[in-house]
Amino acid sequence: MTDAETLRALLREHIHEVGTQWNLGTFGAIAEFMRDPGEACAITDRPGRLSATTSRGGIGFGSLTGLRLFASESATGATWNHRVALCLPENACAMSGRTVLTELGPDRDALREEDRGAILFDMGLGTLQVDICIRTADSTLIAALRVEAGRPLFSPGNGAMGAILAAGPHRVFIARFGRCEVYQPIPPADGKSPEGPHTHVLPKLLRTGRTHAATEPVPDGFVPCAHLVPAHPIKDAMGRPRAFDQAAFKTFEALLLAFGDPDLAALKQAVRSRLAEGSEPDACPPAPTRFARHALRVALRQQAAVGDQTPALKAWSAAFDPRDAADDGEESTDPYAH
Repeated sequence: MTDAETLRALLREHIHEVGTQWNLGTFGAIAEFMRDPGEACAITDRPGRLSATTSRGGIGFGSLTGLRLFASESATGATWNHRVALCLPENACAMSGRTVLTELGPDRDALREEDRGAILFDMGLGTLQVDICIRTADSTLIAALRVEAGRPLFSPGNGAMGAILAAGPHRVFIARFGRCEVYQPIPPADGKSPEGPHTHVLPKLLRTGRTHAATEPVPDGFVPCAHLVPAHPIKDAMGRPRAFDQAAFKTFEALLLAFGDPDLAALKQAVRSRLAEGSEPDACPPAPTRFARHALRVALRQQAAVGDQTPALKAWSAAFDPRDAADDGEESTDPYAH
């Protein structure tokens, strides 16, 4: 198979897997798609379109040209996060970069046929690798947005955001190779995000201009535009603890070996080998970078998760993963935590 066919086969495998979550966006603004076991889901698999939609949202992919997958892990709280980034080269990832509210017309590329006559508006947030849009067939909302078109969304006196929050239209995040759509209502400012597909738009993080969290390693010259997040071995889709799932653990270990940083994979394996030998913490392999330190801590937490209760693990954890330590200063801004 070609590289594109290999990537499509992997995405197809995970789009059929109910436990896989997806997100698409940038640092400070992402759309997330997930579904529950037994939830009705329509899957489209034809040339130029691979997608999954439910009554609450959808994820879809088109051309995968230039796409690179990169798997990584990071320590967070008392556990760890994992993800596979869907990356494009820096010189090929840019979307429109609009900085004012802009009407784009009917959304002919909507994942569901019934949404293709609704009107798409770019919110004009000026993000690099994603256009952040809303979509509506509500004539009252359309009229309100047309009044404010051509102005920055957050400019003084702009009533567009208030109208959007009141109406709760579809949110549509679009990258070069695909899109994520969320159909659920927008929660109030003091409300909790609904379970299932939802969006986060955090102006404070957007203003940093970063494309991804500092705890996420990304290959030089590439930008993560989306992520697939396979089922986690010790927590569910809402981050709640669950019994250790060996199959989920092995699934991501295989992805890490196939698409991750080989140096970090080697570091984790060296840690496991030295723990198996009963080595003291001073035998720890070098971990000179932020990402290496995360890999070391993840390896120790995973050993504990699989049931290792040896004195060696306790000594290593005390030395390299004290639970009162900060997560390298970035845990609270990881938008891909789950």
